[in-house]
Amino acid sequence: MSSQLEIKLIQHFERFVKKDAKIHNAFLLVHSEANQVHVNLAEGTTAGMPSSPDQPYYIASIGKLFTSTMIGILHENGLLTYEDRIIDYFDGDLLNKIHVYKGVDYSGKIQIKHLLDHSSGLHDYFEDKPAKGKKMLTLIEEMPDKIWTPTEIIEWSKEFLQSHFPPGEGFHYSDTGYHILGLLIERITGLPLHKAYQKHIFEPLDMHGSSLATPLEDYIKGDQPVAEVYLKNQDVTSYAVLKNDYAGGGIVSTSEDLLKFMKALKNGTIIQSKTFDRMKNWSPHISLDWFGLEYGYGIIQIKAIPLVMPKKYQAWGNAGSIGSFMFYHPGTDSYLIGNLNHFRFHRKGIQLMLKTIDILIKETS
Repeated sequence: MSSQLEIKLIQHFERFVKKDAKIHNAFLLVHSEANQVHVNLAEGTTAGMPSSPDQPYYIASIGKLFTSTMIGILHENGLLTYEDRIIDYFDGDLLNKIHVYKGVDYSGKIQIKHLLDHSSGLHDYFEDKPAKGKKMLTLIEEMPDKIWTPTEIIEWSKEFLQSHFPPGEGFHYSDTGYHILGLLIERITGLPLHKAYQKHIFEPLDMHGSSLATPLEDYIKGDQPVAEVYLKNQDVTSYAVLKNDYAGGGIVSTSEDLLKFMKALKNGTIIQSKTFDRMKNWSPHISLDWFGLEYGYGIIQIKAIPLVMPKKYQAWGNAGSIGSFMFYHPGTDSYLIGNLNHFRFHRKGIQLMLKTIDILIKETS
């Protein structure tokens, strides 16, 4: 059964990639010990050479699950609580009036948990349209080499963007909030964020192909180049935006490393089960843009909705705007990890994953 299933998975992936000319490189790993299957695949090219299944790639917003896990580790060590106010960790003016809504300053009401599940009401520097001036994405396209530090991005957001609701009273996806979480981790650990990830997650899990890219250095020193990333069918791998993503998605990793991380989450070897259960505190405020999904502390659940989303697809993990995904599917005891490396391909990445689940169910039932 396993060899037949693997053939089906390989053929499905090849067809999916080849029918879309905008997919220049793609990756898919499917692992199920229950079904004795492990396929690690790559299609397309990087730097003119065939892409390799072991090649590193940017994981985009999948990185938010790493940030949330890092917060969970600090929580278990007694260094913070999820109800702590974020302003208590920062001196100076950085967070002064970071959240003003209808003339009321809610900056002192934002708790760590509000940033984790996007219920803070804060703006999103990456997608929100400013009241004046250009969107951040436009600025990035016009100035691809400009390096934005996390502090600069927070200050830009505070100056040009509007808050959306009082903390805890809605859902608005906020990369700005995850930048604040990254700075909070640095203040508590006394380490730059890339070293905090390295010490507390990458090294303990033997994730030797993983690192946080920074404006100064990629940190990946492997033999293979990082897979190219595209925006509007243009190669933007050299754009600083990929390294500016910081705690919201600046990690470079490999499919096998991401599998190690997911196994550790599921098995309770990186954080305790009770902490992981707390992370799965699904927000009741998801907007229509997130229909069919639930968001917890840096973690997404594909939820069952009658006539819309069958129960068979229920899974947890996270996904990114470049078509990256990393999920565990309890129904087939399978891990599904992949990437299409093209901005605005988030739905297409989820589509690839759901069709892969269909094959797993059909071939193993």
